[in-house]
Amino acid sequence: MNLTYETAADLLIVRIGDDRIDAASAIQFKEAMRSIVQVPGSRVLLDLSNVSFLDSSGLGAIVAVMKMIGPDRKLELAGLTPTVTKVMHLTRMDTVLRIHTQMPAVQGLRHAG
Repeated sequence: MNLTYETAADLLIVRIGDDRIDAASAIQFKEAMRSIVQVPGSRVLLDLSNVSFLDSSGLGAIVAVMKMIGPDRKLELAGLTPTVTKVMHLTRMDTVLRIHTQMPAVQGLRHAG
């Protein structure tokens, strides 16, 4: 799973380089995220702009990350493709997670990994 991350103030931005989060990659995604979310920040933003396919295992992995970071941190999503947006809407996860229609402008980004 190809993940990179940057930080800015209280924000941890995780960019997903793969085009799928599915049954074949969900476990790798969760494991990679387990170490990345150790980086401090009150907000974790997943950039899903490269992800064109998300199945139930991928959705479960995102929910697992939300639980992993705990109630004191917020998980947010951005850059959703139409297919991923549809999954979020059909599962009503768009009412649980904050979803940005585009990547927020962030000043002072520091490449961290």
